[in-house]
Amino acid sequence: MTTDKIYEVQSGEKPFRFNDDVAKVFPDMLRRSIPGYAATIEAIGSLAARYIQENTNCYDLGCSLGAATLAMRQGARQPGCRIVAVDTAPAMIERCREIVMEDDRQSSSGIPVELIQSDIRDIGIENASMVVLNYTLQFLPMDDRDKLMRSIFEGLNDGGLLVLSEKVVDENDEIEQLLVDLHHEHKRRNDYSALEVSRKRAALENVLIPETVAAHRSRLTAAGFRHAAVWLRYFNFVSIIAIR
Repeated sequence: MTTDKIYEVQSGEKPFRFNDDVAKVFPDMLRRSIPGYAATIEAIGSLAARYIQENTNCYDLGCSLGAATLAMRQGARQPGCRIVAVDTAPAMIERCREIVMEDDRQSSSGIPVELIQSDIRDIGIENASMVVLNYTLQFLPMDDRDKLMRSIFEGLNDGGLLVLSEKVVDENDEIEQLLVDLHHEHKRRNDYSALEVSRKRAALENVLIPETVAAHRSRLTAAGFRHAAVWLRYFNFVSIIAIR
């Protein structure tokens, strides 16, 4: 695993992008930056075993290097399903393809994975039993989020599952500041310097736009989901499940 040293060198003045530099260090960046990330991926596999149905499609929207894709692939138990993994960044799709090919050599699941380089807003969701948005929605413009959620809902079969993981902000200012401080301490304990943290935060400003849990719940309800709940939270990072 290549160590993330991007913001030891870069100033943070340029907006954060999922480019070749990020793709090379992404697993390390996730491990050190997102508390609870490994637990989220592990649980996606368990949810896949429960919710993926035979002869249906599964979607990993904003797949990056395919961690959720492989978790679904390993968890799925039903025949005839396939996984569609989508990302807009060429560097991510290229590296993801290598990782999926390596899994093909080692895995006997036989579940096909279709990799698509595209904006997730341009993807038609159909005959779906499971959709994953793992820290993806937060990078979309606010005006596009409702439409995407409706598209996902309409493409899910009855009983289908959406997994939505996001960085959030708390409605209470004092609690929000505590959560931010705890997240920064998490990064410090994972050997990011204060300068690196500051530079990355500057690079993500106006690129990653978080919302409250209440805003996500409201959007899911408006889209039509019957049930929605936070099933995992670590500081200001949450994962929500929603069932059609």
